[in-house]
Amino acid sequence: MEIPFIKMHGAGNDFVVLDGRTTPLALTAERIRQLADRRLGIGCDQLISLEPPTMGADVFMRIHNPDGSEAGACGNATRCVATLVGEELGLASVTIRTVSGDLPSMILPDGRVTVDLGAPRLGWAEVPLSRPLDTLHLPLAEGPVADPAACSMGNPHATFFVESLDGLDIAGLGARFEADALFPDRANIGFAQIRARDRIRLRLWERGAGLTLACGSGACATLVNAVRRDLADRRADLLLDGGTLIIEWREADGHVLMTGPAETSFSGLVDVEVARLPAGLGE
Repeated sequence: MEIPFIKMHGAGNDFVVLDGRTTPLALTAERIRQLADRRLGIGCDQLISLEPPTMGADVFMRIHNPDGSEAGACGNATRCVATLVGEELGLASVTIRTVSGDLPSMILPDGRVTVDLGAPRLGWAEVPLSRPLDTLHLPLAEGPVADPAACSMGNPHATFFVESLDGLDIAGLGARFEADALFPDRANIGFAQIRARDRIRLRLWERGAGLTLACGSGACATLVNAVRRDLADRRADLLLDGGTLIIEWREADGHVLMTGPAETSFSGLVDVEVARLPAGLGE
């Protein structure tokens, strides 16, 4: 059965968005891998499926990694979905529900979107780590990188602070640390260069996706970890391969806000199995 899809990106972090709110999608891990493949499918960093909202939200967003696994949150995808749902409902403010919680989003007059990703989780069991440790200093090191800080922004993140990103084997190091035994759910691995207290260059390896042009939750985690180490102010520009995200760790309530673009690349039809509903439902 052919259903519509929309290809979108936020600062180069790209997504295939499928709408399963009326008729549920029977997405298997194999089908997700096929759709996400850049040679054999549509191609994306994550596949996003929309589901009917429950009370208090405008839509439920499920995030599928290209290896078929599921992510808890994605800031860049949230901005894209907020744009779609906001236009559909005629709203400038929408709430997107995920398995990691609600993400209130505000569509700005210039088309950018601000997402409230909530407060970071800083405890070792909240990241999670496999054993009790100080999340501000993890005993991980390889070659030129060492001593990362960790937190969760709906997904587990570890951030290495480096003098320079030049010459770093981001893919090799990222893949190695993603699967480290310290991270029972695997982890997103960031490599950050502090250029000023309000300006941070970041490259990030996403679990289940690899090296991407941008990662919203990773940018948020990087600022949080930088502030915790007194390397940055609570509001900064995060410079990623695909563009710039403005991140603020609000002091008043501890929430982390992310502002950035959301763009539509193209749309089309794709053959996706659809779950059969009892007669009368979904009509």
